[in-house]
Amino acid sequence: MTHPVMADYLRALGSHTGPGLAPLPLAACADMLGLDGLGLLLAPGDSQAELVQSFGEGTLALEDVQRVQGQGPSMDAARNGALVLLPDVADTSAFAADRWPGLPAAIEALGVRAVFSFPLRIGVIALGALTGHRTRPGPLSTDQLTDAFGLADTVAQVTIATAAQAELPHTPLLDEPGLHFAEVHQATGMLADQLDITCDHALIRLRGYAFSHDRPLLDVARDVLARRLHLDDNGDGEPRLVP
Repeated sequence: MTHPVMADYLRALGSHTGPGLAPLPLAACADMLGLDGLGLLLAPGDSQAELVQSFGEGTLALEDVQRVQGQGPSMDAARNGALVLLPDVADTSAFAADRWPGLPAAIEALGVRAVFSFPLRIGVIALGALTGHRTRPGPLSTDQLTDAFGLADTVAQVTIATAAQAELPHTPLLDEPGLHFAEVHQATGMLADQLDITCDHALIRLRGYAFSHDRPLLDVARDVLARRLHLDDNGDGEPRLVP
């Protein structure tokens, strides 16, 4: 039996006239799953999964810290189709400490105590992930897991159907004003051009600065774009922060 939240969403899809998917009702979905936050990440083609919708105060910070470290449950779910259930990120006996060294402590520092990432996948095609979190530890109930699997399956099917029907290759898959980490991409391109390096190396510089200074990647990117921060080599190998 379809959960009422999903039934409402499917009805919204049927009457939607926009260029992409009707926005997912993340607040209602998070409530359905007993979560404090929920993020939808889509990975068109072979590109990196991008956060396109978010609900909850900690969602953006949770995705940001994973980008800084280049690892985490959202990335594993989106890239590899892995189901990741972390009912207590502070549990040092869990696999997370070995799988992502340093990340569980960083997540806990955000006030997040449980993380659950569900892959969006159709066969071998990776489409993205749904990642939810709670500020208290504890597993999802059987009913909540069932609803989460149903939600992920529905979003995956609708996403691939929408992508297949798109008339233009760059048609957005979701009616959203922009990617949450668009400024990171802009700063990466700007830095690559300034230093005559590849975008991959520029992103490594951004991430390295964010990690070593314990700052959100998005804040570092904004400083670079505003020319408050120069990540070039000024002779002593240190970046320069402009007052």
